[in-house]
Amino acid sequence: MRVVTPPGVYAPQGDTALLMESLAREELRPSARTLDLCTGTGVLAIAAARRGADATAIDVSAASAATARLNATLHRCRIRVLRGDLAAPVTGERFDLVTVNPPYVPARPSPGRPRGPGLAWDAGPDGRLLLDRICRAAPALLAEHGVLLLVQSSMSGVAASLAALEPRGLRAWVAARRSLPFGPVTTARAGWLRERGLVPPLSSTEVLVVIRAVLDATGGAGPGGDGTFEAPPRR
Repeated sequence: MRVVTPPGVYAPQGDTALLMESLAREELRPSARTLDLCTGTGVLAIAAARRGADATAIDVSAASAATARLNATLHRCRIRVLRGDLAAPVTGERFDLVTVNPPYVPARPSPGRPRGPGLAWDAGPDGRLLLDRICRAAPALLAEHGVLLLVQSSMSGVAASLAALEPRGLRAWVAARRSLPFGPVTTARAGWLRERGLVPPLSSTEVLVVIRAVLDATGGAGPGGDGTFEAPPRR
């Protein structure tokens, strides 16, 4: 799907593609309520709307919110676009499906929150500045049996995300994964990431995963043979 991506708005990349593939595998009933957090260009919300969903998209960036509206218009899709901090604009609402491609790249400590272009990817020293908040917020956003699809890097603690979701009434597991070469941002800070032990020495690739979490799911996730988590059988 082609979308307009002005300067300063996160362009769809490998993580977007992986999350889009996971979205395509989800069953969406007509008029299912979907929410895309950290929407950027709005591409995921547009994909849901094209399948008949009642789609909402949110971004803290004014430029991203405007871009999502523009792209929805260009694709002749009707989506509700809101500007705000994560799910604050939809407090009290519940959704059948929530997709999130948040900033997750570990960044050197700096005063205040990320600004400028870094707003799209910088996520604190451990990469979990938004991930922990999303995990805490997820149960209040999901309808019964609602699904969360969250993409992140292995550098930012996949096990930590799974562990944060499970005690909150969700069953969570890694539903998709892909190894990709470092992009420009990660390449520029690769030395610092290696010093912190977040990537192996000499490595120039990272593993991206999509975590699928279900509220009140009947199936559970279990550890795979490599110590990671894989999808449980569907029932």
